[in-house]
Amino acid sequence: MLIAVILSMSSQYRDQNFIDQVCKKIVEIRKAKGIVQEDLVERTGFDIRQIGNIERGISNTSISNLAAIAKALEVHPRELLEFDFEIPKYPPLRRDRKGK
Repeated sequence: MLIAVILSMSSQYRDQNFIDQVCKKIVEIRKAKGIVQEDLVERTGFDIRQIGNIERGISNTSISNLAAIAKALEVHPRELLEFDFEIPKYPPLRRDRKGK
């Protein structure tokens, strides 16, 4: 029961579509530059399985790992995030609703 609750809690914070978009960008940039996964292993110190899991969207990698990958690809980290991203429309903030 506890494991199911923990898995449920963690999945609500995992945006697989966002992860997939970042992974797609990593692979796109890597291939465009003629860099193979083994080069990323050498440049980042990550294990080949870790690189594969990141590129396939299995691993919800950290910001520090994204920085290491950006450096290994010789790009600014913002290039890993250059894709369409839908911004949700939320109701007004509490401070804006107070006097109403």
